[in-house]
Amino acid sequence: MREVNPNEVEELLKNNKDVKILDVREDEEVAQGIIPDAIHIPLGFVDTRFEELDQSKDYIVVCRSGRRSAAACEFLEEQGFKVSNMTGGMLEWDGPVK
Repeated sequence: MREVNPNEVEELLKNNKDVKILDVREDEEVAQGIIPDAIHIPLGFVDTRFEELDQSKDYIVVCRSGRRSAAACEFLEEQGFKVSNMTGGMLEWDGPVK
């Protein structure tokens, strides 16, 4: 599984790289702040909603600390998606949130 740290993610977003953020945290966690333009699908629904995602895009998967996003990455890789896990999760994210 590919991994990327929060600083690298922020640089990719600043430089308009064609990456999508997938946030797999629960609703109440996302209510406290989400990376702008991130797609929100809680981890428990990834296996039933992954078809909403575009397989031609690169996704960076985010959760609170990096564990749930790692599980989501494993599942999505098995489905043929190009994904990277953001290590440290939102606990280490210093970039913008909405």
